[in-house]
Amino acid sequence: MHKREMVLQAIGENRVISIIRGIEETHADSVIEALLKGGVRCLEITLNTPGALQIIRNARKIGDCFVGAGTVLNLDDAKRSIEAGAQFVLAPNLDREVIKYCLSWDVLPVPGVFSPTELYAAHLYGAELIKIFPSGSVGPQYIKDLLGPFSGVKLLPVGGVSLENTSAFMKAGAYAVGVGSSLASPSLAKAGDFVEIQRRAAQFVSLAKSL
Repeated sequence: MHKREMVLQAIGENRVISIIRGIEETHADSVIEALLKGGVRCLEITLNTPGALQIIRNARKIGDCFVGAGTVLNLDDAKRSIEAGAQFVLAPNLDREVIKYCLSWDVLPVPGVFSPTELYAAHLYGAELIKIFPSGSVGPQYIKDLLGPFSGVKLLPVGGVSLENTSAFMKAGAYAVGVGSSLASPSLAKAGDFVEIQRRAAQFVSLAKSL
């Protein structure tokens, strides 16, 4: 099995990717440990977080988790992320060169799309998991609508995913969900409330796996 297939399988089993954005580097390890204790094993560290590449390197040493880089906008970002140890690469946009580069390194590319045309293009370029962003403004019904003509495509809704709508996204056919500040909250991290992050992680995993 290819490394990227193992990562894809892990995301499908865990069903929740915690998006770590704006967390101070000094708090990152504690946040990640809280997420793992809560059952979230798939992590996305966004490149617009200060110290992101070092957080990725450190996370790879922590143990039973899969570490991705997020907000990867171009080929240079992808190269830096993979050099730091990212096992999957997520973007808010669709860039064919990024997808090709990731595949050449056996790293899972997760491009961001919004329209059916972009979705189909990402699929043709070889992306096995496709991020639908922003999902919050259109909601779970949009995922269900896309899966009508594109049955079997693995979709990851990101943007506006919360405890209130996670179950609905999964029922609509999402492969997994990407969850931002409602899980890895910068304010909770700053306050040192890692127990609450762990509690939320457990809640999200429970909701995502409830079907």
